[in-house]
Amino acid sequence: MKVTLRVWRQRGPGAPGRLERYEADDVSPEMSFLEMLDVVNEKLIAAGDLPIAFDHDCREGICGSCSLMIDGVAHGPMQGTATCQLHMRSFADGAEIVVEPWRARAFPVIRDLVVDRSALDRIIQAGGYVSVDTGGAPDGNAIPIAKAAVERAMDAAQCIGCGACVAACPNGSASLFTAAKISHLGLLPQGQPERYRRALRMVAQMDAESFGGCSWFGECQEACPKEISIDTITRMNADFIRGGTVARADGSR
Repeated sequence: MKVTLRVWRQRGPGAPGRLERYEADDVSPEMSFLEMLDVVNEKLIAAGDLPIAFDHDCREGICGSCSLMIDGVAHGPMQGTATCQLHMRSFADGAEIVVEPWRARAFPVIRDLVVDRSALDRIIQAGGYVSVDTGGAPDGNAIPIAKAAVERAMDAAQCIGCGACVAACPNGSASLFTAAKISHLGLLPQGQPERYRRALRMVAQMDAESFGGCSWFGECQEACPKEISIDTITRMNADFIRGGTVARADGSR
């Protein structure tokens, strides 16, 4: 199959950017989208041109690095699929495909399709961890946890931090990402001691990073490659409100 690409090229954060046209011939339908970009880059390098810069690592839908807007959709047309797991058979032969970086104020472009997503790391550093000394690893059945709580925690823990929720949200909100990280810890016994402080700190950091507010468009859960539910945002909001109440009551805020 043959496709035409219109790819965003930008040499640096302060440089002007533009869409450039490339022809990708002899594309196998079984190629992943990133493999197709690899082939395009090989031709560019052979011609002495700069290759297209894009993020990637595991190429197994786990690391969250493959952050691309494809035809205006985060990670492309297949729901619940990261870009690296998107295959070219999802596109028609002869299709014209527009490839852009995440578009969000909190994700400045570094080069071409690569953006700086370190804002998400700083949200994690603000409270996305358990600092309680739990000692040695206990037996798996030593801490009784309700099955429903375990399932909700594991659903939230699937978040790979790709930032698709931010890119898809009209407000550029990181609420789904932050809520997933808050929820998967707050649902388990090990995360209870810091539950409300965690919500306060991570939400405060999210606001400090210039992400937009959540107004329940729902685009985030549609774009999420792990299909994390916006129900986690409800839980985050509840923990944030409770945390503020507790903090005011004990004078720690």
